[in-house]
Amino acid sequence: MTLLVAKSGNIRPTSAQWTRNDLDFLVRRYSAMPTRRHFLISFVATPIVLPRLGHAAAASVELPLTANCGDDDDLTPAQTEGPYFTPESPEKKDFASDSPGGERMTLIGYVLTKDCQPVEKALIELWHADETGTYDNSGYKLRGHQFTDAEGKWWFETIVPGLYPGRTRHYHVKVQRPGGNVLTTQLYFADEPDNRRDRMFNADLLLDIKTTSDGKFGRYDFIVA
Repeated sequence: MTLLVAKSGNIRPTSAQWTRNDLDFLVRRYSAMPTRRHFLISFVATPIVLPRLGHAAAASVELPLTANCGDDDDLTPAQTEGPYFTPESPEKKDFASDSPGGERMTLIGYVLTKDCQPVEKALIELWHADETGTYDNSGYKLRGHQFTDAEGKWWFETIVPGLYPGRTRHYHVKVQRPGGNVLTTQLYFADEPDNRRDRMFNADLLLDIKTTSDGKFGRYDFIVA
């Protein structure tokens, strides 16, 4: 399989390697949001211990894994892409400016293999509804992709999606390691009343969410073949 075709954009940082300039950029960008900045910079700057990775970490913020790697049966579950996927999305990390009225949400995580090895340059594609539950089907608002760094890390700045009729609150995601198959799935919020009524809902796809003074911070680690 080849990587999904996607348009390139100019969003910083674009390199698979995080540099000191990238970290300084994050500090400046989030200087008015100390709580989420603390979470994000801790994640970006410091390796977090993962099973079988063979290196230690001293992260000041620890978020538990949202999936277990090391078992052939523990791949991230696939789900339908739904009716509103748009191909050839731009490369970007900042979705929040597409919907300035929404509640801020930082999404982070790893892409890992079944034996817990980080996947570099894996494609992560994200799309979702705005705060009113509406999808942009004529452009690329709240749609985009990025690639993981050398440690398999990815992150987006976005908003909490609104409720779409008949569905619980969710994000749509595609993940593809270089040369691998495309994983299409969805990510969910815990304690949503509509989780019980949504036939698509899968508790294995719950984000690990922290509430901060300036929004939410969620993590999910994808385990791919």
